[in-house]
Amino acid sequence: MTKQDIIRKLTSRKLWLALAGMVAGLIVALNGDAKVAETVSGCIMSAASVIAYIVGEGLVDSARPGTDETTGDASAE
Repeated sequence: MTKQDIIRKLTSRKLWLALAGMVAGLIVALNGDAKVAETVSGCIMSAASVIAYIVGEGLVDSARPGTDETTGDASAE
């Protein structure tokens, strides 16, 4: 599995929805409160949004001409 494959999977909404659904299902199956399951699912989806944004911005920054790929500094020559 390449780095690009991992990045693509981490930014996949399908992955995060499946994970949130699985966790919520486990909470309810283990006699947890449905409200707790809903809250946990919301937290997972919020974290997924942040992760996708950070990874996406990192990819955009690394593709920008004139940046140092190791540090992201535009001043590196």
